[in-house]
Amino acid sequence: MTSAPMTLSQARLPRWAPALIATMALAVAGLPALLAGWGLAAWLCLSVVVFLVAMPLWSRLVEGRRAAVDRLVTGLIWTAFAIAISPLVWLLWVVLRSGVPAINGDFLTYSMLNVIGDEQGGILHALIGTLLITVAAAVLSVPIGILTAVYLVEYGARSRIARIITFLVDVMTGIPSIVAGLFALALVVLLFGPAFRMGFGGSIALSLLMIPTVVRSSEEMFRLVPDDLREASYALGVPKWRTIVKVVLPTSVGGIVTGVVLAISRVIGETAPLLVVAGATDGINTNLFDGRMTTLPVFIFSQYSSSTPVGYQRAWGGALVLIALVMVLNLTARLIGRIFAPAKGH
Repeated sequence: MTSAPMTLSQARLPRWAPALIATMALAVAGLPALLAGWGLAAWLCLSVVVFLVAMPLWSRLVEGRRAAVDRLVTGLIWTAFAIAISPLVWLLWVVLRSGVPAINGDFLTYSMLNVIGDEQGGILHALIGTLLITVAAAVLSVPIGILTAVYLVEYGARSRIARIITFLVDVMTGIPSIVAGLFALALVVLLFGPAFRMGFGGSIALSLLMIPTVVRSSEEMFRLVPDDLREASYALGVPKWRTIVKVVLPTSVGGIVTGVVLAISRVIGETAPLLVVAGATDGINTNLFDGRMTTLPVFIFSQYSSSTPVGYQRAWGGALVLIALVMVLNLTARLIGRIFAPAKGH
């Protein structure tokens, strides 16, 4: 009498099992959706529920309880991921569908000066205003943010002043953008008078919103630098300030750049503070310290407020250009981070 051969492997579902269950779930959910007249969203939701029930059940019969639980959790994670990314995909699709028809050479090279009704207009003045105000805000906030992070990590440590600064940075993180705009407006009015508006006032407001992000991101990057590198530098007789410049900053430059770009992406779409401080104009203004200046968010707001088909189209075109700018900034940050990242040796 021979005994059955022992095996250490367990039965597994075929690789095409999830695709088969997904197809069957769509078909099963399609019948009640068709009879009840449901829309696409309700049909997909019911299909997901059927899949999350059928896939673990089949796995329980073939693979066992542990594999069934694993497939259930995997299905829930992918479902949560799809739910989280759906608004982003839908947003990009709507912006592309509505904004691409407005994009042409004239739209990118013309301003709205002397444009009446349905005449050809463009975003050149808003594009220039956005770049100038954002760059000025970065020039103001990046040195302050990085130097503050250097003090908190390298000099302040657990001092009382460092704790107070950390608390104030946390408070600034939650400041509404309109409050920053009102502060900048009060400063401009105090210095130049009540009727004065300028682009640099918008840069001041945006810098108040950027500084907390730069401080927090730079602080975390500095803390990730191993203490062994600092101690090795001190052992060679290198002073503390030179250790920071030559060791700490180069080691964390990739994370700092990423944090700065995130801060710029955070403020480049702000509308309220710029509308309050910088105002709006239809022409090109390249002087940050004199006259009103329009940015892309303000342009989008003003064109959509016109409640005309042409205004709607210009607004969607401006939104598409703004999203493209943010994407370029993020790609640039990733590239710079890879270029300046410290080499990893063994």
